[in-house]
Amino acid sequence: MAALSTNPNPNKSFEVVQPPTDSVSSLCFSPKGNYLVATSWDNQVRCWEILQTGNSVPKASISHDQPVLCSTWKDDGATVFSGGCDKQVKMWPLMSGGQAVTVAMHDAPVKDLAWIPEMSLLVTGSWDKTLRYWDTRQPNPVHTQQLPDRCYALTVRHPLMVVGTADRNLIVYNLQNPQSEFKRITSPLKYQTRCVAAFPDQQGFLVGSIEGRVGVHHLDDAQQSKNFTFKCHREGNEIYSVNSLNFHPVHHTFATAGSDGAFNFWDKDSKQRLKAMSRCNQPIPCSTFNTDGSIFAYAVCYDWSKGAENHNPATAKNYIFLHTPQEVEVKGKPRLGTSSRK
Repeated sequence: MAALSTNPNPNKSFEVVQPPTDSVSSLCFSPKGNYLVATSWDNQVRCWEILQTGNSVPKASISHDQPVLCSTWKDDGATVFSGGCDKQVKMWPLMSGGQAVTVAMHDAPVKDLAWIPEMSLLVTGSWDKTLRYWDTRQPNPVHTQQLPDRCYALTVRHPLMVVGTADRNLIVYNLQNPQSEFKRITSPLKYQTRCVAAFPDQQGFLVGSIEGRVGVHHLDDAQQSKNFTFKCHREGNEIYSVNSLNFHPVHHTFATAGSDGAFNFWDKDSKQRLKAMSRCNQPIPCSTFNTDGSIFAYAVCYDWSKGAENHNPATAKNYIFLHTPQEVEVKGKPRLGTSSRK
């Protein structure tokens, strides 16, 4: 069995300066430029400008009262939302230098959130077993949706939204009718859901689990034969969590990142792994592409999957790296038996 690398950066990625002082919980790029936001267990939300040289310039930061678990940008590229263990979501007008204000509240930690431009609403998912939709100009949610269990992950490609909860529930919503479930699915994976990602064409979604598997699921009953699962982020008998799933914004291939410290690029249509990257010396808890897919950002740090007793603050450093994908790593390959494909 291959041991975990001792090198935090075996892929020779660019290193983001002044990283968080504790584990990174989420990463998201502005839809309007190369501004990267990271949330952390140190209660902070930080932003860097990423230059074309790969250098990073710290821009600003705000604090929550407790660890921050999730973040997203508004589609204007000027405003950031962040939520976490203080049970609230803050709206930060980052580009105008304004103060962060609380725009959403839950009864338990906020685990994931998304801005829905087509509805001008923020949706927040919590361990209080609710989804809440917010018009950020109003103090109360415009709609509260009960979930079967705690929200672990959500993904939106309007009109499709998929929410993964505890007990392997996957709840599909049609956001043109958000007050009722469109479909409820038991995860095709046998273990706890860690992450979900809606297909860019809204025809289905990916789901990743703690057991080193990804499920590819189509919503149309006529497409069920195309559904499959595959193993990844494994080393011999060692099995690692799939922590992050990100579709490439141009080629619509996708990346997985895992607790084995590796990230890989895949093509679901040809069922091929396009590129396997070298393993870092700590888990990758989160990752994201920038808006044109020219940068893949990923964090390398302790992910708490083995509990506090295995966390050594003296040796556990926190990194954010920037990988520049080559086209061969992220461009899909023709399906076998077809002569050509866009």
